Amino acid sequence: MLQLNKVHHIALICSDYKRSLDFYTRVIGCQVIAEHWREEQQSYLTKLTLNGEYVIELFSFPAPPQRL
Repeated sequence: MLQLNKVHHIALICSDYKRSLDFYTRVIGCQVIAEHWREEQQSYLTKLTLNGEYVIELFSFPAPPQRL
């Protein structure tokens, strides 16, 4: 069995960027490290931190994949 001591970062794809950013910052308490608009993909890549230790990469896409 795999035993992890720590997770460095998690990448998430969102369909509603503003709502997701609000959730992770206001509700969860993450802080924005960097926010990048990626013109070629028409999407954001925002890096958030939780307690200065964990990183969440929040990706927005105009047409994200369907959830299962």
